[in-house]
Amino acid sequence: MLDDYRLKIIVAIVIITIILVFSMDPIAQDPSYHNFADQRGMINIPNFFDVISNLAFVIVGAMGMRLIRSRRATGGLPELQAVYMTFFVGVFLTGFGSAYYHFHPDNQSLLWDRLPMTIAFMALFSAIVGEYISSRIALKIFIPLLASGIVSAGYWHVSELNGSGDLRAYVLVQFLPILLIPLILLLFDSGLNGNKYIWGVIGAYAVSKIMEFFDAQIYSALGVISGHSLKHLIAALATFIFYRALLNRQILSKQVARME
Repeated sequence: MLDDYRLKIIVAIVIITIILVFSMDPIAQDPSYHNFADQRGMINIPNFFDVISNLAFVIVGAMGMRLIRSRRATGGLPELQAVYMTFFVGVFLTGFGSAYYHFHPDNQSLLWDRLPMTIAFMALFSAIVGEYISSRIALKIFIPLLASGIVSAGYWHVSELNGSGDLRAYVLVQFLPILLIPLILLLFDSGLNGNKYIWGVIGAYAVSKIMEFFDAQIYSALGVISGHSLKHLIAALATFIFYRALLNRQILSKQVARME
């Protein structure tokens, strides 16, 4: 299995990235992170639009869980149904965790935003590995990846409580899949048609991060909604695109050779 040069590239990138990140000094949470552009309150809800925009995650997460439970996710691989379910559970919980955080943004509430996000990140990455590389590999790494994601958020939180905040592990959990997923799509063929859906997920998530980065500038320009609120909506759109993929893709009648 490791004789495949494509897998060697993936493993090498993972190892090099881990070494580079942990060769850096610990990264503490910047207190200014909690100072979002749109702090308007409505109907006794502070930061109303940053809070309420998380409803999109709750809706898509609930739709996804219902889809998996109904066994209508024919656009996915049968052996990955638990992975897909975990992804949508993570999305669903992210809606509540992020809303709770934005109701009163600080390091304590941020933990409950980040924990479910790590579940969604790791489940999605496992699903992509299963669809493009090997479902057997995906199922082997799934639980360890989930554990590493949860531990990364927990470790950051404990490190902040101890006065020596360290985001490095969480940075890896969030951004390494963003780096690897496009590469996997370029190097490997899927056992399903509809690559456009996964590229759509990647594109929408990339746009959401741009919205997040330009939070204040977008709010200043538009006046009605901030970049961070748009980030929630567009990131939820990314999860909806994956939901549509599980409805509309088809398993290829002539499956490509996959590493087992």
